[in-house]
Amino acid sequence: MKRLLLILNPCSGKKRANRALAEIVSIFNRGGYDVTVYTTAARGDATQVAASRCREFDCVVCAGGDGTFNEVVSGVYAAGSDTPIGYIPAGSTNDFASSMNLSCNLLQAARDIVEGEPRTLDLGSFNGRYFSYVASFGAFTRASYATSQSVKNALGHLAYVLGGIKELPSIRSRHVRFLLDHETVLEDDYIFGAISNSTSVAGILTLSPEIVDMNDGVFELLLVRKPQSLMELSDCVLALTTQDYHTPMLTFTSASHLEIDAPADMDWTLDGEQAKGQAHCVAENLHNAVKVIVNPATNPSAAE
Repeated sequence: MKRLLLILNPCSGKKRANRALAEIVSIFNRGGYDVTVYTTAARGDATQVAASRCREFDCVVCAGGDGTFNEVVSGVYAAGSDTPIGYIPAGSTNDFASSMNLSCNLLQAARDIVEGEPRTLDLGSFNGRYFSYVASFGAFTRASYATSQSVKNALGHLAYVLGGIKELPSIRSRHVRFLLDHETVLEDDYIFGAISNSTSVAGILTLSPEIVDMNDGVFELLLVRKPQSLMELSDCVLALTTQDYHTPMLTFTSASHLEIDAPADMDWTLDGEQAKGQAHCVAENLHNAVKVIVNPATNPSAAE
């Protein structure tokens, strides 16, 4: 019988995974897996157990939100293991799951892991920390880590939207310089920036799946300049909502290696978790870094 390590964050989302745990384990048992369940108690637990024990198992499954998934992926990658990773999205927003077309029905997600196959994906490194789908700064990014877990549980995705609206009066631009792939320089005053490998950021900003390949060795870089008038602000909002990035307000490009000079007090968000700012940051795409299980029958992008 194959062995499966299930890492459960009991506080994610509205604690749906807790209530469905017995059924999830049963699905894995019927699929031929002997299941070991580990319940996290603090931030970093998932990384530690994934790193120390992933080689003992045929599969490591995360049941939680994108932050917990980030920890599991970070642990498996840091261990130098190619153990496949399954994801049961039980968080409030689940950006990574949306990008991967993973089912948000917990039992269906478990069945998809049993029936699925590993798909190789890129991972991001940001000043030594890993991220699975986004490193961002500026407007609205603070809402993902500043909103309490109890509010996220009560309001779900709406909690992020409300948190972003509360930021509007305090939005300010930051002067940031990017060096892309050791040759191209971008420098300006920006109110938002995202280094992403995803079609969804904070459940608010979306990128077209036609231009995002999660295993092409490069990030998508989206930068929003500081509006100088209400008209420019309106143009910016329209461009983001219609996914039309051909506007002077936006820069949309791709790169595999980014060196960033920014104010040291400008914090970042990595997969929804806070990362303290530094004057010089380096983001690097780690190509073919991890294997995530998807079901080709329910996930068309897996067959690409």
